[in-house]
Order: sequence, then structure tokens, then C-alpha cells
Amino acid sequence: DQFDNLEKHTQWGIDVLEKYIKFVKERTEIELSYAKQLRNLSKKYQPKKNSKEEEEYKYTSCKAFLSTLNEMNDYAGQHEVISENMTSQITVDLARFVQELKQERKSNFHDGRKAQQHMETCWKQLESSKRRFERDCKEADRAQQYFEKMDADINVTKADVEKARQQAQIRHQMAEDSKADYSSSLQKFNQEQHEYYHTHIPSIFQKIQEMEERRIVRIGESMKTYAEVDRQVIPIIGKCLDGIVKAAEAINQKSDSQLVIEAYKSGFEPPGDIEFEDYTQPMKRTVSDNSLSNSRGDGKPELKFGGKSKGKLWPFIKKNKGATPEDFSNLPPEQRRKKLQQKVDELNKEIQKEMDQRDAITKMKDVYLKNPQMGDPASLDHKLTEVSQNIEKLRLEAQKFEVRKSRSWQALCGGGTLWGDRGRLPPAAVAVAIVAAGLPLLSSPDGSYTEERSQENEVKVLATDFDDEFDDEEPLPAIGTCKALYTFEGQNEGTISVIEGEILYVIEEDKGDGWTRIRRNEDEEGYVPTSYVEVYLDKNAKGAKTYI
Repeated sequence: DQFDNLEKHTQWGIDVLEKYIKFVKERTEIELSYAKQLRNLSKKYQPKKNSKEEEEYKYTSCKAFLSTLNEMNDYAGQHEVISENMTSQITVDLARFVQELKQERKSNFHDGRKAQQHMETCWKQLESSKRRFERDCKEADRAQQYFEKMDADINVTKADVEKARQQAQIRHQMAEDSKADYSSSLQKFNQEQHEYYHTHIPSIFQKIQEMEERRIVRIGESMKTYAEVDRQVIPIIGKCLDGIVKAAEAINQKSDSQLVIEAYKSGFEPPGDIEFEDYTQPMKRTVSDNSLSNSRGDGKPELKFGGKSKGKLWPFIKKNKGATPEDFSNLPPEQRRKKLQQKVDELNKEIQKEMDQRDAITKMKDVYLKNPQMGDPASLDHKLTEVSQNIEKLRLEAQKFEVRKSRSWQALCGGGTLWGDRGRLPPAAVAVAIVAAGLPLLSSPDGSYTEERSQENEVKVLATDFDDEFDDEEPLPAIGTCKALYTFEGQNEGTISVIEGEILYVIEEDKGDGWTRIRRNEDEEGYVPTSYVEVYLDKNAKGAKTYI
């Protein structure tokens, strides 16, 4: 008799289940969104390939950060696992269960409504038979009274009395029949009512109760699954966090410092002590023997290959602001040597790759020669020639960088160029020393050394330069003029101050260190930054130097 209340309660139970499904579904969406954000975050801070940023990851601290990014990527994957498992084990199953529950609930309440309608029908039938019995009884009583009245009246004919008697009997018989029908209906109704309240309704209510209890059990199991899905990934997330801790513990500050030292050490030795310049004595120049001008002093050359040359103050290194020169001349000797070695290694790899390709083409050509039906051997000649030419070009390029690397080594050994500055070693002496060291000595037809290997591989030293080296008192000839583009305050030893727009003589070109040697008059000369002047060289001037 509580179908309405039970119907409302069971509908509320299904609504609760659907609300829980919606909750889990929104949790899965949050997990997916969180995982996506974590992956994007990890990807955002990943080093870009073939970039300067990628080179920074050789340091242990950067490696640890990279490990952290990778672990966070795996961490994000676990949140995706949570979302997938909650979807498959909770939302999908519960959605299917809700549909089954709705069908079962609908069926149970349909049976209940049907039983209620049957009882209402039985009740109506009982009421109808009862009213009919009541009506027939009343009519039979009236017919009996009419008969008795007619029978007592002497004025009524015998036929009318007999008619009234028959009518009374008929009505009485109808009343008896209605009584029997009413009695049968009543008995049937009582039986149906008993079955309704003691069999049908308890059975339906039991089914509804079992359905509701299954719903309650199922939502409890889903909540346990909700927790277990999360708990299953905790060990893996713990491993991710352990990986981050392990990477952090692997950071080695000493190793990183050593990498910085190796990456940026110049290879120069600190400059020597600056000698006292006695201005009480007459001087021809304003610079010391230890300055950038490399004054000749007493004219006694010294042959040194292992220590620092007295010819340069290395803080005056040109800082390259534009594109990197092909020979890396903007870098200190140590860094230049490393870059050149790296370039040589790259070229050697390309040479090996081309040689492998040439071998493959040669083998294919042999196959075609033995089996003409497979292909024309002549069709590979062009490709073979092209690969051979590429190999030769790469070899020449590698040789060029090998020469530059050797020069960089010479700069490290001698603290600068081995000759070329006035007042240094005679070319012949330097040439003998270099050849003894097993290094290449290259020259161009005009007597200056270039970066291309000569076919004869001969040592050529111009006699004029050799003679000039021993002429200590002859000043350097001007090889051109220059105009000062900016004002420069030459406060360091070996430099000279210039004023914007001033015209001066060039006596020595920039040799790759970013400084040009100039002269104002016979007693004033020194170095200025090359970028501060505009140089106009005299092609016919006798001032070309021989360099390695």
C-alpha cells in the first residue's frame, strides 16, 4: 500500500547513483586536463634540438632538471591511467547498471500497479453484486407485500392474485440468485485481497528492496574502486618522485665548475709584470717592451715555444658581435682549437659517410657488370664521380681546418703568433722550429703564409723580411691610413688614444685579435680597437707580414 512512496524513494536512489557517475566523470576530465597541462609544461621546458640550450644540458644541474621534466611526463601518464581506469571500471559499468536498474524498477512497479488495478476491479465487481443483491431483495419484499395485499382484498379477482403471487416468487428467486452471486463475489474478493496483501505485494516489495540494496552495494563498491584506482598509481608516482630526488642528488657542483672551466678557458697565461718606464730618459715611443706594440728593446730575439710571449696583453680580445668567422678567429686559442677540432671531426664524419656511399655505389656497379639484366653500370658513373668530388672537397676542407688547428696550437705554445710582430724571432729561426715540431708551414707566392696548403709543401721565407728582422732601429713602414670613427681613450698600456675623425697611419693590420697598430707621429704609436677605425690600406706598400 506504499507504492507511491517507494516509487519516489527508488527514483531518488537512481538519481543519487547518476549524480555519483557524473562526479566520477568530471574527476576523469580533471585528471586528463591535469595530465595534459603537465605534459605541455614538460614539453615547454624541454631543450630544443640543435640549439645552444641543448648544449647547456651537459651540466649536472641541467641534467637533473631534464630528468625532472621526464619524470613529470611519466607522472602525467599516471593521471591519464587514473582517468582511463575510472572511466572503464566505474562510469561505464555504473551507467550500464543504472539502465538495468531503471528497467527492473519499471517492471516491478508495473506489476504492482497491475495488482492494484486487479484489486480495484475485484472490489468493483463485489460492490456491483452487492448492490444488485440489495436491489433484488427490496424488489422481492415489495412484490411479497403486494401479493399479500392483493390476497387479502376480496374485490380482487383470483387471476390477479395468482399473478401477484407468481411475481413475488420470481422476485424472491432473483433475490436468491443475487444473494448467491454476491456471496461468490465476496468470497472471491476476500481470496484475492488475501493473496494481494500476503503474496503479491510482499513479493513485489521484496524485489524492490533487493533492487535498492543492490544499488546501495554497487555505489559502495564503486567508491572502493574509486580509491583503489588512485592507490594503484601511487607506487609509480612514488618512483617518479624518487627519480627526481635521485637526479637532484646526482648534481655535482665540482663537475659543473670543471665543465665551465673547460668551456671558457682561453689558454692564455697571465701577462707578465709591466716594466718601469723611466720618463727622465729620452724615448722614441710611449709604449713599454711588455706592451702590445712589441717594441724591439735591445734587439735580442728569444726563441720561446712553451711560455707566454711578451708581445700581447690578452685582455684585449675582440668580442665578436656579428656572425662567427669561419676560422673562429674571434675566440681565444684554447676555445678556437676546440671549435676547429669539432669542425674537423664533423668533416671526417661526412667524409666517412660519402666514402660509405661510394663503396655502396661501387658494389652496385659490380653487380650490374656481372648481371647486366639488373641495370646499366654506366648509369652509376655520374653518381660515382659526384661522390668522389664531394669526398675530395671535404678532404680539402678538413685539411684547411687542420691547418687552422695547428696554428691555434702554435698560438697556445707561443702565447700568440710565432712571428709577424716586429722585434720577435727571425722567420728562418721560427720556420726551423716549426718544422722540427712537425707542424705544417705554408706560404703564398707573395711571401705571406695563407690557409691553403701549397703543392710543393716548401718553406719559403723572403730574404727582405729576414733582413728587416735584424734592422732594429728602422721604424715600421706605414702600410696605409685610417680614420677614427669614434673617440678611444687608450688607458691601458700598449694602446693609444684617438679622437673621432682623426687621420692616422696604419703600421700593422688586425691579426685576428681585434686590434690594429697605428702611428700618430714618430714617437706616438700603439694599438686601437679595429672596430673604432676605418682602414685604407696601400696595396703597393711594403708592409705585408709572414704569418702561420
